[in-house]
Amino acid sequence: MDFTVTRTFNSLYIILDIVWLMVLLGILLYFKRRLAVIVGLLAGVVYFLVDFGIFYKLLGTRQIIGADPFWFLLWMSMSYGFTNFAWIWLLFDGDGLAIEWSLLPILGWVTVGQLSQNLGSGFAEITSSRGTGTYHGIMALILCAGYLYIIVRNLRGKEKVNIIWLMAIGVGVQFAWETSLLINGIRPPLWQPIVVNSLIETNLGIPYIYFIHKFVAKRRKENLSINE
Repeated sequence: MDFTVTRTFNSLYIILDIVWLMVLLGILLYFKRRLAVIVGLLAGVVYFLVDFGIFYKLLGTRQIIGADPFWFLLWMSMSYGFTNFAWIWLLFDGDGLAIEWSLLPILGWVTVGQLSQNLGSGFAEITSSRGTGTYHGIMALILCAGYLYIIVRNLRGKEKVNIIWLMAIGVGVQFAWETSLLINGIRPPLWQPIVVNSLIETNLGIPYIYFIHKFVAKRRKENLSINE
């Protein structure tokens, strides 16, 4: 299925989002969730390499109007890359605070979007769009490979992985992000982005980051101390 994913917002949104990211970073560091911070930053870098390097430069599917593509995509990739994957990492920690960690990004997304709508009339408008037909098939293949490995592993009687929980995280994080964009008037009211993107885009990385988390958590605590 090929459709165009579009975002339109004013530049005040970027300013407010950066402020919120600093607040979120401060909260994570205060509570010594240092591994989550590192994972979020690394995810932001990966998102930027994909979005700018592949979607924008190589495939030409990403279009930016009203801003410098390099700096705009650097901000956007670091923003949702950091937020989404720090959130996912914290959920994998299973510390009994899933609601609290989940409310932090959702409250930030909705508040930033609503404030920029109310106060940003004098700020420049920016539009970002991308087609999906050239890469959603590859994304689906990556998703299939990851979950197929877990399914076969479970069927073989290995340590059973809760697939429903993994999918709830993978779909739920992207769904919350897409819904906030829709609520804030940034995304046009189309069903494809909120359904298709939620099923595929963030969810494709969940099986892989689950095993990375499992590997790291055996060796390091969230504050980076050695796990003895």
